[in-house]
Amino acid sequence: MPPELTVSRIERVDDIPLLLAQLNKMEVAALLDEHFPMHGNWQGLSLGEVSVVWLAFILSEGDHRLNQVQEWAQGRLMSLQACLERPQLRALDLSDDRLGRVLDRLGGDDTAWERYEQVQTGRLLRVYDLQARRVRLDSTTAKSYVDVSEEGLFQFGHSKEHRPDLPQLKISQSTLDPLGLPLSTTVVSGEQADDPLYVPEIRRVQAALGQTGVLYVGDCKMGALATRAYLAGGEDHYLCPLSGVHMPPAALQALLAPVWSGAQGLTPVYRAPATPTDTPELLANGFATTVTLTSAEGVTWTEQRLVVQSLQHAGAQQARLDQRLERAERDLAALNQRGRGRKHRDEAQTHAAVEAILQRHQVTGLLRIDLAVETHTTHTRAYRDRPARTLTTVNVTVTPHRDPDAYAQTVRTFGWRVFATNDLALTVSEAVLAYREQYLIERSFNRLRGKPLGLTPIYLSSTTRIQGLVRLLTIALRLLCLVEFTVRQALCDQGETLDHLYAGNPKRATAQPTTERMLATFTGLCLILGQWGHTGWQSLTPLNTVQTRILVLSGFSPEIYENLCTKLAEACIKMGEP
Repeated sequence: MPPELTVSRIERVDDIPLLLAQLNKMEVAALLDEHFPMHGNWQGLSLGEVSVVWLAFILSEGDHRLNQVQEWAQGRLMSLQACLERPQLRALDLSDDRLGRVLDRLGGDDTAWERYEQVQTGRLLRVYDLQARRVRLDSTTAKSYVDVSEEGLFQFGHSKEHRPDLPQLKISQSTLDPLGLPLSTTVVSGEQADDPLYVPEIRRVQAALGQTGVLYVGDCKMGALATRAYLAGGEDHYLCPLSGVHMPPAALQALLAPVWSGAQGLTPVYRAPATPTDTPELLANGFATTVTLTSAEGVTWTEQRLVVQSLQHAGAQQARLDQRLERAERDLAALNQRGRGRKHRDEAQTHAAVEAILQRHQVTGLLRIDLAVETHTTHTRAYRDRPARTLTTVNVTVTPHRDPDAYAQTVRTFGWRVFATNDLALTVSEAVLAYREQYLIERSFNRLRGKPLGLTPIYLSSTTRIQGLVRLLTIALRLLCLVEFTVRQALCDQGETLDHLYAGNPKRATAQPTTERMLATFTGLCLILGQWGHTGWQSLTPLNTVQTRILVLSGFSPEIYENLCTKLAEACIKMGEP
């Protein structure tokens, strides 16, 4: 009689082997253990190993809650043991108490974290052969429902999530183009302004990169003179738009006067076509001028100012102006309505109502208003106890006319913005195209707060642990960026696309797949363990064509999945189990 096959355990493997393999390639566990050593009472998995398993949970489940990890690990214990080659691994190694201690270490030592980021950045640049030519800087906020304390991170401030009623913390970050790869991250309290955060962030990036000549790109808050002077004095470059404080409307009008007179020519800026058969898209027009600046510290440098008109922005502003004019004309026409329930205005009252409408819709000077005053006199004869009298009624009719000259002069000012840079070799086209990629760092922030990493809502109250959690999630953000960059680069080199990523449309292909969609294709892979008589038996769901291809494009062999059964069998032999 043949032996009976019994199944003793089924584990969901999903994307865990790929995530752990990528974290191992990044040397995350080794670097964390090097920079955050634990005392001798720490038993079981090291801090770095606990962190990478936790990161795998976060990336796979989109959940950072500490009390969920132990149960998750218990359901995947054999898979984790095989991937980490740690047969002694226990689910208790991932208890919420131990994870809390990990956050205490990561969030409680700023110096160690800065050293970790510097070493991590250097190794990633070397392993992935990345060139540090352009760095982006920005900040975001993360809201919470926690109570506000005087010394806490969560404070009321300018909310970028449009929730001024909730306290927030602020995250300042620098990323490397074109990956959006985080280079440094700083967590500060939510009421702090953005301007003072740029120079410290730049210093950390400079320490990590160890080179000069890097172009730092930021928004208008990076345009503070002290920030520009720091970069100019350090042989690095900056690119940022100037706000109304540094470029008042009158100064902008003076720059544009030669354009309107025809004395200053404009350089067109085109977006490269997606395919050779497409027509390049005209994005903007602009010109460059230079000024000499001197900071309070005595740093003198030449700054190139790029005066650029975005055609899309100008068109949107003109469309909004047309809407305001239409609403103003409609409201002005309503002043002419007569009858029961309508307010009767004399000439002074009508004039005041007209001015209020023009100001409310911001069209003062764009509409010429004609007031026609008609006076009607009515004689009423006496009747009984009422004497004869004369009634005089004044009707004022409002007629608006658009002023074409004023409209044209207003429209020509739309869409203009001044960019500042100390890189005199940077052209108008290069600057516009570089700044338009600001979405790269915004996408990283969306990942940090959204489903992939799930920073918000934050379930922690300890300032140290919150800071440690943000730092841990930036490691996960690096993984998302690197996997995406590696696969996209491989597809570009091969001139191919990747399909079977979109639910309901398997034939849809893309050359720009996201890490999230690629990881989702591994959902449903299972490890099955059982007994064949007295012999242990393991089986793994076979990889399909798309999964295998994603592994190869990511730089890994399908063996990271296929060898799980072999590793488990070897572990059982070492432990003397059948």
